[in-house]
Amino acid sequence: MARPEINRSGEIEVFVRVVEAGSFSAAARALRMTPSAVSKLIARLEARLGARLISRSTRRLQLTPEGVAFHDSGARILADLDAAEREAAAGAAPRGRLRVNAYVPFGQHRLMPLLPRFLERYPEISVEVVLTDSVIDLLEERADVAIRAGPLRESRLVARKLGQSRMVVVAAPAYLEARGTPQTPTDLARHNMLAFGFARYIDGWPFVDTAGTSVMVSIGGNTTVSDGEAMRLSALSGAGIARLARWHVEPDIAAGRLVPLLEAFNPGDEEPTHAVYVGQGKHLPARVRAFLDFLAEAVRI
Repeated sequence: MARPEINRSGEIEVFVRVVEAGSFSAAARALRMTPSAVSKLIARLEARLGARLISRSTRRLQLTPEGVAFHDSGARILADLDAAEREAAAGAAPRGRLRVNAYVPFGQHRLMPLLPRFLERYPEISVEVVLTDSVIDLLEERADVAIRAGPLRESRLVARKLGQSRMVVVAAPAYLEARGTPQTPTDLARHNMLAFGFARYIDGWPFVDTAGTSVMVSIGGNTTVSDGEAMRLSALSGAGIARLARWHVEPDIAAGRLVPLLEAFNPGDEEPTHAVYVGQGKHLPARVRAFLDFLAEAVRI
């Protein structure tokens, strides 16, 4: 009887992806397989090895001691395979579809204007861009790179910092003419403060008082927006007062379309921008590495 063909590297890749994704279903989405197919493959692998790798006694994925050892060895094997393939294809140009998810202001004012240069440099790469200020799951959305503003949450993702910008409170001259100019942070209680419709990493607007003590002002107003660009446009229309990264509104300030407010009370906090991605150590697809290197070279925040 002929021995059935065994794709051992494929089995290792699926097992390692299950461990790194934290569940069969997340790994299945990333691998474009069904959860049942992933489950059956892991079961076949365990049967062939004669060892249980994943405990089924809990709802959460939990490795047995044999599973921990096999994952560590398997991850090293995959890294060696990646290195061998990169070495063999060292002269090949990056290619393939690159999926990028970016927060709206960065996408509109930085990413989209730069894309023609990137695609001219790497003509064998095609790019799919989604702009949203909502935080996404890269595996769920099958994105290669996500570009996010603000402090990073703990995760298994790898991050590359693209820059950071001081925060600034601004309003349009027409709004200030109609409602007056706040002189201290407490004056904001009488003004329309523009708010985001999603959870932020700080609850309110931070300031420092004349004694240098930190003060947090709660946001109160009648306008909530979905993203930073919508907030900028609302401020430009005279709808209210906004707090945004300086790089985002610098052209508007220079042109007199927006006026910085309460600078004497500005705590000087800065908002970082990172490119985050799923990585296995230093091993990345050539198209992702080329994009990250391009952003680090071209982006100014």
